[in-house]
Amino acid sequence: MVTYAVEQLDDVTLTGGPLDKTMDLMSPFVWREDDSYCIMVRGVPYPLGPHDATGLIAGGRGSDGLSFTMDEKLAIAPGPGRDDQGGCEDPTVVRLANGQYRVFYTGVDAAREQSSMILAAGRDLDSLEKTELVLKAPPGEGNIKEATLAQTSSGEWRLLYEYAAEGASRIGLAASADPDGPWTVLPDPFGIREDSWDNWHLSTGPMTMVEGQDPVMFYNGATHDARWRIRWVSFDPDFTCITGRGLEQVLVPPPLTHRGSTDIAFAASTLLEGERIALYYSLEDRVLRRALIRRYV
Repeated sequence: MVTYAVEQLDDVTLTGGPLDKTMDLMSPFVWREDDSYCIMVRGVPYPLGPHDATGLIAGGRGSDGLSFTMDEKLAIAPGPGRDDQGGCEDPTVVRLANGQYRVFYTGVDAAREQSSMILAAGRDLDSLEKTELVLKAPPGEGNIKEATLAQTSSGEWRLLYEYAAEGASRIGLAASADPDGPWTVLPDPFGIREDSWDNWHLSTGPMTMVEGQDPVMFYNGATHDARWRIRWVSFDPDFTCITGRGLEQVLVPPPLTHRGSTDIAFAASTLLEGERIALYYSLEDRVLRRALIRRYV
């Protein structure tokens, strides 16, 4: 049976840019371009005031995958539309074959009552424009957030996302021939496990795709009291069924640094470093980390 083992843990640091040093950091989406590493990350004011945005998205670059120099201005800021006036969260970056960018992110409405998925597009990261409301639940029916994008063996696109149902988070699935949509909602790809650490909440995590191997997602699961942990699940190349699912947590967070901290480890992105998977995640909804993970058969 396939298993994944953490071999190394590292801090991720940001220098400069528009995110205040007192902000909590989360949702680190990291990818490579040429000889550089790029990042988009969510910053949240701490403490969060009643009129503060729940998220601001900033971008930056680095040379080693751990230290990033941030751009002077925000990559994505709230407004002017009402669907994201309350905050911008959870960036997921897709770079198309023509070099253009698509950034899926979570928009929080002006009343900070509901989240929906929004798409921003541009030729470069300095000129992103909000182009489309991708998915939104009916009023009063919860949130849609945390996009994960993947392509099937035939080149079609799959969008996995977190949604709210009956007081819990679940993972949904949608299909499209194009990353710009439109998206057709499909049955949920998998559910909770009653006797495990993912017995109540589920949320999407990053997808790792290696030629000759089943796509694997390091997803996020939690108990009823919302202690989030990182697990893995694999799919067939067309995302019609799951082919494996880890029994144990991939990564167990260390003891909390403060009594009032959130007990959470939450996966955001992956890339390959040789034969190992670099998993970028946040701890306590506050700090950024990277884990180097090896796949064993």
